[in-house]
Formats: sequence, structure tokens, C-alpha cells
Amino acid sequence: MESKVRAYVVVTGQVQGVYFRYATKEEASMRGVKGWVRNRRDGAVEMVFEGEKAKVEELIDFCHRGPPSAKVSSVKVIWEDYTGQFKDFSIRY
Repeated sequence: MESKVRAYVVVTGQVQGVYFRYATKEEASMRGVKGWVRNRRDGAVEMVFEGEKAKVEELIDFCHRGPPSAKVSSVKVIWEDYTGQFKDFSIRY
């Protein structure tokens, strides 16, 4: 069985107003990854991913590109202990 992981991710660049949160939710849902995504006041997008390690890593790879109109400058990943606290993947406001 694949090990479960949790990642806290912050993406900077031109990542707000470019469909980043919605695209991330779609990508997470396709992979069965749970957690959330939201815009930060400083212009970054932050998210928490929980799921199978390979699927979470695929989602982090997506974050390095983002949707077509995004221009990603950096992706910071902090690995945390898996909690299993999420039922789905949501956009937070």
C-alpha cells in the first residue's frame, strides 16, 4: 500500500486571477488528493495536499506549471505528518 503524506505548499508569481485555485482543485480531484487551496493577501496561493505520496508529488509538479495563464516564480513545499482530516478538496476564501 502506498504511504500517505501531507504537504503544505505556497506558490508565488502571477498566480491569482488566473484560475489557479480552480485548476488545482480539478487536478487534486482527478488524483484523489484531499485538502484545500486559497489565495493569500500577499499575492501567493497556499494549499494543503493529503493523499498517496505519488499523487501528491504529481500535484506539486502541476503547481510548478499551474494553469496556462499563470507565471509561477517559486514553489515552497513543507512536508508534514499525514492527518486524514479532509473528506475532499476545497477552495477556501
